[in-house]
Parts: sequence; C-alpha cells; structure tokens
Amino acid sequence: MNFTENSNPIRWIIIFISFAIITIILWNTYTFFQIFKNEERIKMNLWATATKTLINAQENTEVDLPLQIFDNNTTIPVILIENDSIITSKNIDEDILKNKTKTAAYLNELKNENDPIKIIYAPGKHQELYYGNSSLIAKLKYYPIALSLIIILCGILIYNFYLNHKVATQNKLWAGMAKETAHQIGTPLSSLIGWLEILKLDNIDESITTEIEKDIERLQTITDRFSKIGSEPKLELKDVVEETKQSYNYLISRFSNQIDFSFKGPTTPLNIFLNPTLHSWTIENLVKNAIDAMKGRGKLSLVIEEDNRHIKINVTDTGNGIPKKEFQRVFETGFTTKKRGWGLGLSLTRRIVEEYHKGSVKVLHSEIGKGTTMQIVFLKNNNS
Repeated sequence: MNFTENSNPIRWIIIFISFAIITIILWNTYTFFQIFKNEERIKMNLWATATKTLINAQENTEVDLPLQIFDNNTTIPVILIENDSIITSKNIDEDILKNKTKTAAYLNELKNENDPIKIIYAPGKHQELYYGNSSLIAKLKYYPIALSLIIILCGILIYNFYLNHKVATQNKLWAGMAKETAHQIGTPLSSLIGWLEILKLDNIDESITTEIEKDIERLQTITDRFSKIGSEPKLELKDVVEETKQSYNYLISRFSNQIDFSFKGPTTPLNIFLNPTLHSWTIENLVKNAIDAMKGRGKLSLVIEEDNRHIKINVTDTGNGIPKKEFQRVFETGFTTKKRGWGLGLSLTRRIVEEYHKGSVKVLHSEIGKGTTMQIVFLKNNNS
C-alpha cells in the first residue's frame, strides 16, 4: 500500500495534530496572560500599601521602600483618586490629563481593564487606585490573534500546495492517457490506410476513396494532436490565415447546412511561428463550441484582423450567449454547460494559445440570447 492510498487518514491526523498544537499554544498564551495580570495586580497592591504608608508617615517612618516602589513602576498607567479628584498619576500622557473629557474617558477604560483597589488610610477616609494594563500585557493580548492569522496563512499555503500538486498529478494523468490514446489509434489507422490502397486498386468510385482519404488524414491529425499533449511542440513559420482557413473549411464540410458559415481575412499572408496541428485543434474547439451553443442552427463567422502589433481571430456565433460572470470560468478544466462533455475544449485551447504560442484567448463579447464572440490574439513578433 503506497502513500496515496493512506493520504486521507494521514491528512486528518496531521490536521488533528495541528489543531492540538494550536490549542496548546493558545492555552499557554492565555495562562501567561493571567499570570502577568496577577503579577501586575500584586504590584498595584504593593503600590497601594506604599501610598497608605506615605499618607500616614510620621517623622521617624521609613519611606525609602515606598518611594522605591513608586519609582520602579515605569510601565503600568496609574490614577489615584480621592473625592472624585485626581491626587496623582503615573505613566499617562499629559495631553489626556489636561483635557477633562479625555481624562474621564481614559478613566473608564482603566475601570474596564482592572478592578480598582480601595486604599483606606484612616477611619472614613479612602482613596481609589485605578490602573491599566502594561504595554507587555497589551501586546500579549493580541499575540493569539496574530498567531492564529499566521497559522491560517500557513494552512492556506499548504492547501494551495496540495491543490497544485493534485492538479499537476491530474495533468500528468491526462497527458499519459492522451499519448496512450494516440498510440492505440495508430494500429487500426495503419490498417485503414492499407484497406484504402486496396479500394483504390479495385477501381472504386474516386469520390468515395477521396472522402475516406480525408477522414484518414483527419484521424492522423487527431493522433498527432494527442501525441503532442504534455510535450513542447515544434513551432514553424506559417501563414496563420491559410492555416486557419484550411481548418475552418474542413469543418464547414462536416456540419449541417443549417449553419450559415462565413470567413473573412487578409488576402496577403500573415506569417507567424505556430504549430499547425495544435492551431487547427484550437480553431476546431472554438467552432465546435459555437455550433453547440447554436444547437446546430444559426450564423457562424470567422474574421481575421491585424494591426501594427497583433493578429486577431474572432469566432462569432448566434447562440445562447455566456453570462459575464462566467467569462473566465469557461476556460477552467471541467467547466461545461453541456449535458455530455468533459469541459476540456476551451481549457486546452487556452493552453495551446497562451503557453505554446504566447498569445491570448478570451470572451470578447457575449449577450444572452444573441451570441458570443471568442477572440484569439497573436503577437506578430512571436518568434522569440
């Protein structure tokens, strides 16, 4: 049994261990937070005791220790109040103390952070010590949030890596299946070529053998296409107008006369580096998708245009149209609106155009119920 067969339970074990580690870290952080708060409460109780000692100090009272306690507090904000008046304060911004509104608001913050300490220094007389959290406590309070965000980010990265690995594995599988399909087709195809030669020798109607020959050539083209999947194709300097026209004309003869086909392009050659077999596949995918969208009836036009830098191939149909939110999704592997289909056509088209020919393909325009225009764009100097 290999790793992939055990991947699901192993993945859940890793997730469980990760959550256990996160829980332990968060619990320890909370425990540290409470320990620090308790220590600061103890410091403030000592501060309150020192205050009481200074208030009741006599001439012979030792005040060095209480004063040292006051001086050692450099991080905890403190406000000492008696009869609603501030007696003293420490570690608080002067701008707050100068403004009564800000002082009252800040005092409420201190009340929410910690319970005040009551200092009874004489019968019927007392002061209230309000204190806030130190900067260390404030930072520690946000530590679990920062830690959680880091862990979530790491989780997203791990998931993304796993997803990419899965997609790469699937791509290898599809490439392997395509090459095997090409290999399997090769054997009966060789036999068909032999039978065709026998038919020619028997003086069969030439129109019949010509059509059979065209279909055999088509099968050879399909075999060549599948054999190229997963490999870097060889690009040749070809006239894109003529290559496109040949593929388009072949398809016209194979579909219903209920479709009104039209072709328009420059009369002069437009030579760019491309792979004729894969380019033919691209045109076929776009045309077949357009025919499917029209349910085999309507108008289909292919127009080739050029400007100073680009060659544009527009395939326009009068089909159902594509919602704008799905303009990008139609190129995703597996996405299809048909009851039968793998959703590979436009995905392969994008790969052929963008990865192999350094061009681009997109939904140029679409309107529900009126039709769609798909556009391929090649750079004129794509020979790099």
